[in-house]
Amino acid sequence: MKVKIPIHFALATLFFSIASCRTSASHSGKTVFAYNESDGIATLDPAGAKNRSIQWAIHQLYNTLVETDDHLNFVPALARSWEVSADRKQWTFHLRNDVFFHDDPCFPGGHGRRLVAPDIVYSFNRILDPVTASSGAWIFHDRIDTTAAFSAPNDTTFVLRLLRPFNPILGLLSMQYCSAVPHEAVEKYGKDFRSHPVGTGPFRFKSWEENQTLLLVKNEKYYEQDSAGQRLPYLDAVKITFNDEAATEFLQFVQGQLDFVNNIDPSFKDEVLNKKGQLKKDWRDKIELSVVPQLNTEYLGILVDSTNDLVRSSPMRLRQVRQAINLGFDRRKMMLYLRNSLGLPAESGFVPAGLPSFDSTAVHGYHYDPDRARALLAAAGYPGGKGLPPIRLLTIPIYGDFATFIARQLEDIGIHVNIEIVQKSLLLEETAQSKALFFRGSWIADYPDAENYLSVFYSKNPAPPNYTRYNDPVFDRLYEASLQETNDSLRYRLYRQMDQRVIDAAPVVPLWYDVVVHLINPRVHGLVPNGLNMLELRRVRIAGR
Repeated sequence: MKVKIPIHFALATLFFSIASCRTSASHSGKTVFAYNESDGIATLDPAGAKNRSIQWAIHQLYNTLVETDDHLNFVPALARSWEVSADRKQWTFHLRNDVFFHDDPCFPGGHGRRLVAPDIVYSFNRILDPVTASSGAWIFHDRIDTTAAFSAPNDTTFVLRLLRPFNPILGLLSMQYCSAVPHEAVEKYGKDFRSHPVGTGPFRFKSWEENQTLLLVKNEKYYEQDSAGQRLPYLDAVKITFNDEAATEFLQFVQGQLDFVNNIDPSFKDEVLNKKGQLKKDWRDKIELSVVPQLNTEYLGILVDSTNDLVRSSPMRLRQVRQAINLGFDRRKMMLYLRNSLGLPAESGFVPAGLPSFDSTAVHGYHYDPDRARALLAAAGYPGGKGLPPIRLLTIPIYGDFATFIARQLEDIGIHVNIEIVQKSLLLEETAQSKALFFRGSWIADYPDAENYLSVFYSKNPAPPNYTRYNDPVFDRLYEASLQETNDSLRYRLYRQMDQRVIDAAPVVPLWYDVVVHLINPRVHGLVPNGLNMLELRRVRIAGR
């Protein structure tokens, strides 16, 4: 029988004994970085890298052609360099010749062989193979020249051919789906490849007791070195546990059993943070807080498909009503009281802060203005909300407080919102099938380019990603033009024009631009956060070990 620990009682009890009860995550003198994955890990196959928890593990085990650095710039990884043709439809990557797959029985003598360009061809074709059923097959859909998409003229040259120019292609290739896998491992382990990964990454697979513990150990043959010539990674191992209780995870962290915690659970944020999002005084010498902008926009979506019966019979079909909702609640107050100021109120566009094209002076969003909201309702034929039927808002349990806050403020201007709390799986099903008129959503960047956010509103895209079924021919033309534009400044201008059109049409209610929040044990050094919230452990050290 699992017993839930009351977090307030547990924190009060443990606070005075943290220093004395703190333990070490070292094993026989080895440096082991320990973290908990409350969301679980469904697979260690890159073809199934559809969420953060899987991507974090995959990133330790595998490599991609290119990757993003701490500032979200694209840098070499398996590819040491690349060039693009004049028509920008052919990309040629020159691979390193010192990369080896992990030692594994799938190879002759159990010794990992050298990575070659045909491995990239195999890995990408595998993503597209219906037998693989990869959740990442979409990344190449309608983008590659299917007659000769992938080729390897020699062992160190890989060629990618596109149907048309697509500037964010490096972003797609940096995704964990595009990790290099050896055909020998897939052929030997078959369906069990999900639990017997073989990659080229800084750590290799050791053991996995599902829902209990996953252990990765240092890859002694990893190709990267630091500036002093020391081979990476510095850590000897990574230990991942799977406790789904936030209170237990936090208590293990303050006791030293875990080295960091991703995000702060609402159940204990007020115990640790003040309203400015800073550590309270009693915690400042015990844990470290890291907060950086994340490429994630939290929002409410509104179905705007005029052919849908739900929309035709709803006042939400009217732009004025959608704009009134955007103006009718105070994002800044919501962030202060419900998020302890973690994140930025989304008062610009749908594209979040943290991307180079973001410019709050060029894209004008919504600020709290109840008088203007009331005027818009009156213009829509609902003065003071008279005659406006209640609006059903679908959300998931952890966002219930935000929905309640918004509903109460909208009530003051005459908009009545009925909140329906559903499980995430049902919400995803309802939005994918265009059965949800008003729903909570979030868009976490797949790669660091505003195109990834604007594709959510391209009319030729299905749901997902176009959950609102937004359809604007002018937007579509701008979107298609941006894909052809090679000048960054001009492309960013197109991005801002598109973002402004979306905000003016109001198929979404942006709530806040999120942040990456990490609680870190002070003994951990070199754990550098990034806007994609990718866990980077290659250069992490643990003091005193």
